[in-house]
Amino acid sequence: MNVPANIASATSAEPAESVCAAAEAGSCASLPHDLPIFLVGMMGAGKTTIGRGLARALGREFIDLDHELEARCGVRVPIIFEIEGEDGFRKREAAALDHCSSRRGIVLATGGGAILAADNRRMLSERGVVVYLRASLDELFRRTSRDRNRPLLANADPRGTLRDLMVKRAPLYEEVADLVIDTGTMPVSQLVKSILPLLQAYEKNL
Repeated sequence: MNVPANIASATSAEPAESVCAAAEAGSCASLPHDLPIFLVGMMGAGKTTIGRGLARALGREFIDLDHELEARCGVRVPIIFEIEGEDGFRKREAAALDHCSSRRGIVLATGGGAILAADNRRMLSERGVVVYLRASLDELFRRTSRDRNRPLLANADPRGTLRDLMVKRAPLYEEVADLVIDTGTMPVSQLVKSILPLLQAYEKNL
C-alpha cells in the first residue's frame, strides 16, 4: 500500500493575507534581503510556533514542512511512517524540502529529522538563512510528552528516544546553522523579538 501522492495542488502555506495584517498597517519588520528563513531543531523546539510568529512579524508567508507533506499526501505524518516506514517518509520529506526551500521570502519550519540527509543540509545552507532553535532535553520532553503526532516517540521510553536523537542530531543542526537560538522558557513573543535583530544584522551572500 502506498500513501496517495496528491502532489499537484495541496499546500500548507499560511495565506499571505493572514500572515501579516500588520503589513497593511506598515508595522512589519524588514530584512535587507528576501532569502528564505529556515528553522531547524528537535521536535518540540518550537519551530512551528516561533516560525508563525516570525512570519507575521516579517510580513512573510509561513510554511510548515510536515504540514506540507500531510497536504501533499492526504494523511497525517504517523500514517506515512506506518505505511512507508521512515525511509519512505524521508524521501517524501526531501522532495518537499527541495520544492519549498527554492522559494524566496518565506519562513519555513523543517521537520526535526530533515537535516539527517547531507543533500538536505546542503539545500538549507545554500538557499537561505538557517536558524537552529535549541532546547534542553527536559524542555523538549515536557513539550512533546502529550503529543500523539510524533511517531518516533511512540514507544515505551520516549525520553530516552529524545535523548538519543539529540546526541545524533545536535552536531548536524550546529553544522548547518547560521544562527543558534536557545528557546528555554521565554514566551514566544519575546523570542521572536529577540530573533528579529539577529536576522536583520546577519549577512549571507548566496
